[in-house]
Amino acid sequence: MIRLLIIADDFTGGLDTGVQFASRGIPTCVLTDPEADFNAEAGGCEVLVAVAETRHLPAREAYETVFRAARKGMNLGIGHIYKKTDSALRGNIGAELTAVLDAARCPLLPFVPALPAMNRVTRNGIQYIDGIPVADSVFGRDPFEPVKESDVPRLIALQSETPAFRADPESLRNASGIAVLDASSEEDLIRAGKCLRDLPDLRVSAGCAGFAAVLPEMLGLSGNKSPELPPLEPGLFVLCGSVNPITQRQLDHGEANGFTRIHIAPEIKLHPEVFRSEKGEAVLAGWKEQMAGCPWMILDANDTDPGNEETAELAKAEGFSTEDVRQRISESLGIILSALMDSPADRTLLITGGDTLLKSMNRMKIHRMLPIAEAAPGCVLSRVTYRGKNRPVITKSGGFGRETLLTDLKDLILTRKNG
Repeated sequence: MIRLLIIADDFTGGLDTGVQFASRGIPTCVLTDPEADFNAEAGGCEVLVAVAETRHLPAREAYETVFRAARKGMNLGIGHIYKKTDSALRGNIGAELTAVLDAARCPLLPFVPALPAMNRVTRNGIQYIDGIPVADSVFGRDPFEPVKESDVPRLIALQSETPAFRADPESLRNASGIAVLDASSEEDLIRAGKCLRDLPDLRVSAGCAGFAAVLPEMLGLSGNKSPELPPLEPGLFVLCGSVNPITQRQLDHGEANGFTRIHIAPEIKLHPEVFRSEKGEAVLAGWKEQMAGCPWMILDANDTDPGNEETAELAKAEGFSTEDVRQRISESLGIILSALMDSPADRTLLITGGDTLLKSMNRMKIHRMLPIAEAAPGCVLSRVTYRGKNRPVITKSGGFGRETLLTDLKDLILTRKNG
């Protein structure tokens, strides 16, 4: 029986949130299709994460997608709906929170956007990333979805007419609208959860993976023994679709410490149709050969220059919009991964970026993932079934993880490969 429905705006974020329950032994399933039959796909899981993939949609489309998923959850009698949002406030925050409120027909939606474990905190209603207001951080310079407002209630007001206000968790008993709660520590999240638990008939809440970690106790969810990390395939194949500087520093560190790094040429990544030609087949064959002889390999969708100027110039010359570029690169990476998954050289996979992950899984007709545990802070180890075989896949959002992430994962794989 599904007891909690989580509606996520992107794939890696859905996994980041789902693992907060799976790691406690609570059966959890992540679906890529919010229109699917929830009961049939959940397979007995108590927590279902529906990836709505609404971050890059127009606000009205995002509202409608989230509304349908939330209404379906309510009609199924699911006790609580959690709207997972991005901890850097990217996407259609106001439209999607309003959609959940409207679908649930509830007066109040508490919103806790902080993720203290990654130094993303909310103070006086302002979202900070590593001590910097989010609009002034690297996320304010995101080429696809720049965040232009750090004040959370004000950001919501730009996208929604639903009243949004900063509030203390103790003061919500008779409140209505979207209540933005501050949090600078794990203790703040726990305190908020305890206060919300005492509210009568609270059926909706929102936030990122940070507050999701508090929901098991708040909602009375408990599981069996926490799962152990399974044996991992020898070697690590990294497919990077993220332009985030944090990920780039991780790849630089990996390259400096024994990883082979290949930058995908702009004319390849911007033209997924090339893989239907002899040229594209030859490129894939070359990468397969390198993968067979190199257990630690990075395939990077970024150019060799930090600003991706080569790709930008080619896209401009061919008349591609920013959205065209995002879609084309994601499609190419999906084709690449599906081809390399068939390689004789089995590797543990690390996929960075929600767009890349979604295109890859759709290409391989994988619409269901089972999160297991965090392989490293901000990195989720999941299990997928592909061509009848269970494969370990590690995923992460572009802005997550320590600089030493790849070498940390390498050490973990070498430790776990024999169980």
